[in-house]
Amino acid sequence: MTDISDALAEAARAMGNRESLPETLQAIVDAARTSLPPFEVGVSTTAKDGAITTRAATSQTVWDLDTLQYELGEGPCLEAILDEGVVSAPAIRHDQRWPRYVPVAVRDHGLCSQFAVRMFLDEEGTVGGLNFYSTSTESIEAEDVELAKLFAAHAAVAFGQAREIENLNRALESRTVIGQAMGLVMGRYSLDQDAAFAFLRRASSHANIKLHDVAKRIVEEADRIGGSGTP
Repeated sequence: MTDISDALAEAARAMGNRESLPETLQAIVDAARTSLPPFEVGVSTTAKDGAITTRAATSQTVWDLDTLQYELGEGPCLEAILDEGVVSAPAIRHDQRWPRYVPVAVRDHGLCSQFAVRMFLDEEGTVGGLNFYSTSTESIEAEDVELAKLFAAHAAVAFGQAREIENLNRALESRTVIGQAMGLVMGRYSLDQDAAFAFLRRASSHANIKLHDVAKRIVEEADRIGGSGTP
């Protein structure tokens, strides 16, 4: 097993300074794969409506087995996120906890062992999980699980930071587009800022479209006709 301090240091380097949430998530699973051979790794995230989605993985097997668990509604991945926090299944072919998932995973994908660890943030609660799959060994060492738990804590922080940055970037982009649309409306109809914003809000309400999307359409239309079109 990789030395814990070395593994976490490498993980921090791999996950740092990423430009987007997808890049951060891929860095998380790549670093985990390097730190905990022979397991392939995936990261699942939870949405506000409770939906669980795989966001990054180190192999197609991970995508396939995650999807299988979502479809069947059972498996270590879901159990770790929704209930137990940490779920370990060495020699999974003998495991009877998931009677629909295990036979298919073993027969169709050659799964030998699997474990999963919840990703948790104090201010938000559960944000997802790290999923580990092996098609070459039935053994799961206790040290591997402990390292994965530490790794998941670091990964949760990196994920939270990346998501916050992504949300801020989206907010800034939205403000920029709305400001551009307001400028176009002010020029076209000789309105002040408050009246131009009210114009956009009414258009958004009447069309049942988000304010950002209304503004984006106005800006795109102006760009298409050289900035002189009617909003």
